[in-house]
Formats: sequence, structure tokens, C-alpha cells
Amino acid sequence: MAHVVVLGAGLGGTIAAYELREKLAADHSVSVISNGSHFHFVPSNPWVGVGWRDRAAIEVDLAAVFAKRRITLHPQGAKRLHPADRRIELNDGGSVSYDYLVIATGPDLAFDEIEGFGPGAHTQSICHVDHALQAKQAVDALIAKPGPVVIGAVQGASCFGPAYEFAFILDKALRDAKVRDRVPMTFVTSEPYIGHLGLDGVGNTKGLLEGEMRQHHIKWICNARLDKVEKDKLLVSEIAEDGSVLTSHEVPQVFTMMLPAFRGIEAVRGIEGLTNPRGFILADKHQRNPAFPEVFAVGVCVAIPPVGKTPLPVGVPKTGFMIESMVTATVQNIDRLIHGLAPDAVATWNAVCLADFGDSGIAFIAQPQIPPRNVNWSSSGKWVHLAKIAFEKYFLYKIRSGKSEPFYERLALQALGIEKLKEIKLDT
Repeated sequence: MAHVVVLGAGLGGTIAAYELREKLAADHSVSVISNGSHFHFVPSNPWVGVGWRDRAAIEVDLAAVFAKRRITLHPQGAKRLHPADRRIELNDGGSVSYDYLVIATGPDLAFDEIEGFGPGAHTQSICHVDHALQAKQAVDALIAKPGPVVIGAVQGASCFGPAYEFAFILDKALRDAKVRDRVPMTFVTSEPYIGHLGLDGVGNTKGLLEGEMRQHHIKWICNARLDKVEKDKLLVSEIAEDGSVLTSHEVPQVFTMMLPAFRGIEAVRGIEGLTNPRGFILADKHQRNPAFPEVFAVGVCVAIPPVGKTPLPVGVPKTGFMIESMVTATVQNIDRLIHGLAPDAVATWNAVCLADFGDSGIAFIAQPQIPPRNVNWSSSGKWVHLAKIAFEKYFLYKIRSGKSEPFYERLALQALGIEKLKEIKLDT
């Protein structure tokens, strides 16, 4: 009998647990280690940040769902992974041993790398529901007393879509409150150009997003290194192609939301052979770690090299569709190992993204995610906003019901009858 442990209970970890339980015979056991017992649908956090969703709307009690699915939950969280011993030390002093491990931790948020940065200092975040709820209080204060706003992503960030989403969602919330005319807005990003997204653009994301920025009166600074945040301003260096400082900016602010750089969580950082210098998990094409072959990794915690050279570090995003593909390949490979067979499943690293702008949005498909691509498509319209809502409803249904079927992102799109996307055949 094999014991398979999933470390992390976010989007990738929860789905991995469901698919493992569905795939493996009943005499094998599945456990999940998580900080707490609740799942939060992170893509909805931009809506939480302006009060369009509350915690209850995007939260799922995993203890109840896991119990019905015969999945053991350890909500104490992990203190340290000991891969040579096939053991995870828990925060309460206990430990859990495993035969196979799926690391799906998501990232540690590196706010401390920049002075004055983060929800404990002078800026807001939407990376966690707790941060988004704090941001909502700051948005309320902004509406009561309008002033300059900065939105964006810092050097080393690898998740840019939510920054664009929040900029336009906040714009809509401010227009609804009839104070947008008193809120100058600047988008500050480490990307070399608007719409790069860590992917060197997809289709016409550069033109589409620049057009939306102009339409919504949002100025921008690219190749921007955030040096320091003070209570009323950001100190930003605009970096030239050769790495020198092209221009120094003092950007006024009364409200700032910028996405941080990611790194691996403390429980895995610094383990030789397991992680890269930033603490991301090294994995081969089968999602398997070369040094510890019983360890697999899915989602944001996986080490992926950047698309190309840029003046500032710009990471590669991991979208929901891509994560589901990683999960399915991992589950199939663990099942083969249990049966004495070699892994053969390979994830299809495609990107499908719905970026909601409050009353419109932009969608793109990159197949594969890293260029050159077979499909390189982007479009915009109100239908993207509706599709994002459908995606949220489908995925939360999936988590709450314990369903293991993948690719709900595609089902959400098809349910709305979006003909343009249905014409594009996605690899599964």
C-alpha cells in the first residue's frame, strides 16, 4: 500500500488530491498538508479587493469535503521537508511520512526584499484573501479621500495578469463611486513593455492592453525597478537595456497595489537537488524531481526559466489550465510507478487566461506557453468578464463537490457559447 502526500491545498494541490483519490486503488492512502483547512479561489481576489466578493463567496471548508473523499487533512502546515527520509516535519512537532510526494505549495511572497513594501508596510496586495480584504478597507478610504494610485508588479514578479485586472477593476469601482476624475493612476511594472505578461506577449496583448490603458487614462512605466516605498510616494528606477538607470521617478501615492516577486516556501528552500536558488522545485518533463524521484511538483512552485532576456527579472506565469495539465500528468505518473512502470505522461504547458476588467476584459491562448507557438491568440470584449464569472462558478463547484474531472476552464467557456474560442482546438 502506498501513501501519497500532497503538500499544499491551493488550486493545484486540491485538484491533485481529488485526482489521486479517483485514480488510485482504495488500499492506497492520500493525505494533504496545508496551512489551515480552507481553500480560497485566488483568481477572485481582485474582486474581493473592491468588495465585489467576500470571503465566504470564494472559500471552501476542505475538512468536510476531504472527509467524504477519504483524504486525510493535516492543517498544521509544514515546517520542513526531509526528502532523504521521505518525511515532512509539521509545525506542531509531528511528522508525516510518504512513499510519493506532490509539492503544490504555491509561492512565498517576497515583500521583505523591498523596503516599505507589502501589506505590513505601505502597499496593498491581492495575493491572499486576507490581503485582499485589507485592500478593500484601503479602497474604501481612497474613495472617501481620493488621491494618486499606483498598480503593478515589481522586479522578479511572475504573475502579471492580476495586476492588470486590479487596475481596471479599481478603475470601474472608482467610476461607480464617481471619484475616478480625482484619482490619477499609474501602472508600474518590471515588464519590458505593456502586455509582455512574462510570456513575451500573446497575440496582440501589447496593443490591446496599451489601448485599454489609454482608454482608461492610466499612465505607465515599464522596466521599472521598485527601490523603496514611502508613505506618500514610490521611488522607482526605470532601467535601460544595458542595465543602467535610465530615469529615476518619484511616483506619488495614497494607494498602491503591486504584486511581489515569488520564491519557494521556507519548508523547501535550500534543499540541494530539490530547488533552484529561489526555492522553486526542479522538475523534469514528467513533473518529477531528478534528485528525489519519488517527489513531483505542480503549479507556481515549479521552476521554469524565463522566456528571454529582459532588463529586469521577469518570471513566467503558471495559469490554471497549465496547472491542471501538470496535475493530470503527475497523477498518471505516480499511478504508473505504483504499478512498477516508468512515468510517461507529459503535461501540455498551454496558457489560457481570462483577465477581467470589471465590465470587459482580455482573453488569450498560448499553445504552447513558451514561444514559438502553434496558437498565439488574444481578444477582448464584455464576454471575457462573463466568462471569468462562469470560470469562478465552475471551479468553486469543482472544489466544493470534490470532483476530479479536469479542464473546467474550457467547460466554462463552452457553457457561454464563445464561438471564437471553441474554434481553437486545445491539446489535452
